[in-house]
Amino acid sequence: MNDVPGVARTLGRAFCRDPLFRWLFPDDGLRLGQTARACALLAGFGYVPSGHASVAESTEDPARGPVVRGAALWAPPGHRADGPTVFLRSLPHWARLVGLSRLPEVARYLGELKAHAPEEPHWYLSILGSDPAVRGRGVGSRLLRAGLARADSDGVPVYLETTSPASIGYYEGYDFRVVRAVNGPSGPSAYCMLRPAAA
Repeated sequence: MNDVPGVARTLGRAFCRDPLFRWLFPDDGLRLGQTARACALLAGFGYVPSGHASVAESTEDPARGPVVRGAALWAPPGHRADGPTVFLRSLPHWARLVGLSRLPEVARYLGELKAHAPEEPHWYLSILGSDPAVRGRGVGSRLLRAGLARADSDGVPVYLETTSPASIGYYEGYDFRVVRAVNGPSGPSAYCMLRPAAA
């Protein structure tokens, strides 16, 4: 899977109203495009090249071919596709996107989230979303279940962070539990969630 624009477009639409992206990009008129560009950086610099992006596609128009309608970005145990090396390579792009003056604040906030990741081996779900046009059709759930099955076969837990309180109940339905809330001086509250390894 190497359709970074398709992944970025879908995740941009899915997360345009998410608290994290509302904080990153406060201008309502610009946020959709900025969120898509941020997701392109995340996917294109880390997850797609490492082969840990999964997508759900549909073909509404045979002339256009498949369209990405859902995407999940995962990191396997011992590998962070959004780690320091990727961050440094993407830094100039982030500086243009959020503004040079805000970059230290954004980096501190994201670093604070990373500091709460479990030390034990785990799969990390960086982001999961579906296009609002297909919401409610089980697109995200299929991507999530596939990733959880992979983690279960590895015998390791799954970890994620969400800034959307509305997402907590959704993930609890898949046996995730909030293990920590992060309430920093700036940025939205974040909820660290862990799903134990399969017995």
